[in-house]
Amino acid sequence: MNEGGHVTTSGQALENCGKPAEPPIDLAHLDRQTMGDAALQAEVLGLLDDQLRTVLSTIRDASPEERAALAHGLKGAARGVGAFALAEGADAIEKAPDLDGNLRRLDELAQAVLMFIARRCNGTHNG
Repeated sequence: MNEGGHVTTSGQALENCGKPAEPPIDLAHLDRQTMGDAALQAEVLGLLDDQLRTVLSTIRDASPEERAALAHGLKGAARGVGAFALAEGADAIEKAPDLDGNLRRLDELAQAVLMFIARRCNGTHNG
């Protein structure tokens, strides 16, 4: 078992051994999108932070149509900054808004992105 209590095969353990975890945001993509402007990066990450918090606070109680619309907007924003796993999670909800597993997965991905933004921006965003 790994630290999260999940069973891994020896192949999985060896494959991940010594590799740092991939950040939830592709920093090279973000850098290209913002032309290397650190202030712009902080601004767009702050906007994503705000959008994520809004989506997370409303998506569970939303109708399937509203969930799909929220997920669609989040998918575009996530792709724009390089949060590709988050975009995939949002895409899954857009395609199947009634599956609770999709909502749980989106929440996990969103929490990772929110923590990354908080660390990266050192609390400078007050969303």
